[in-house]
Amino acid sequence: MSVCQAPPQTTDVCTGVCTVVIVSYYTGPMLLDCLRAALEQDAVDAVVLVDNGNDVHMRDRVDEIAAANTRLRVLRGFGNVGFARGCNLGVAVASTDYLLLLNPDCVMRTGVVMRSIDVLTQHPQAAAVTVKIENPDGSEQRGARRNLVSPKACFVEQFRLDRLLPNHPLAQRINLHETGPVDQVVPVACISGAFMMMQRDAYLALGGMDEDYFLHFEDVDFCLRMHKAGHQLLYIPDISVMHRKGTSRALPLIVEWHKSVSAIKYFNKHFRPDYSGLTLKLISAAVMVRFVVLVIPLTITWVWNRGTNGEQ
Repeated sequence: MSVCQAPPQTTDVCTGVCTVVIVSYYTGPMLLDCLRAALEQDAVDAVVLVDNGNDVHMRDRVDEIAAANTRLRVLRGFGNVGFARGCNLGVAVASTDYLLLLNPDCVMRTGVVMRSIDVLTQHPQAAAVTVKIENPDGSEQRGARRNLVSPKACFVEQFRLDRLLPNHPLAQRINLHETGPVDQVVPVACISGAFMMMQRDAYLALGGMDEDYFLHFEDVDFCLRMHKAGHQLLYIPDISVMHRKGTSRALPLIVEWHKSVSAIKYFNKHFRPDYSGLTLKLISAAVMVRFVVLVIPLTITWVWNRGTNGEQ
């Protein structure tokens, strides 16, 4: 399938040119809202749900939606294979020209897929786009649009050195959500895997997501590889999705562990020529120290929330 030939600055594209890939792990009721909103989007040929794990009740509810709408395909039986491999499994059954990687706790507004495809067709140098990702209160979410993630940038971000040296080129933070409103499509260095629309050919040419990452940093790694391949990434500010974080029942401590391990893998994979082995070991040690510091507060918060919500 291909995008219809339309005059510039229009939003007329053929229907059924995009496959939405969603990887879910005990997401909760938000998953149902995510699926329904995705199926209501024009230009969506199929929605592929990679079920890394959900309870029996949620599986039954998902199967009800799939029975009523044949465009929803559910992949199960792999166990919890992680986000990167889950994305690759979903993409493997897609045949459309465009792919949308979407978090299971994201709900798309009307027209998001059509607008995203339209921007990609108008910018042939771009291989992927994202949109404004909002918190439930409508504010722009942290991490949706970013500079390239490097050890130096992480240091600036962690200690907010940008506040000490505002506008200094050596104190550029990673996240750009506090840089002020954007009123037009702009290039960005890194986008979030919560919403990542791209050409299928570009995804396959890069070999998909790196399955060495189980959770976190696989999207950052993918964006850096796109950047190295000469592709452009775009941010579209006039359309949005609502992303409600923290809906998964996964223990935050386990999530943070995977995030820490993935960060170490990412730095060692991409920055070994620019940073000495000793420096990378020190960075790895700092990442693990951060994890240890977070163990107690993360565990207490998780136990408190489960007790407050009355979960078993």
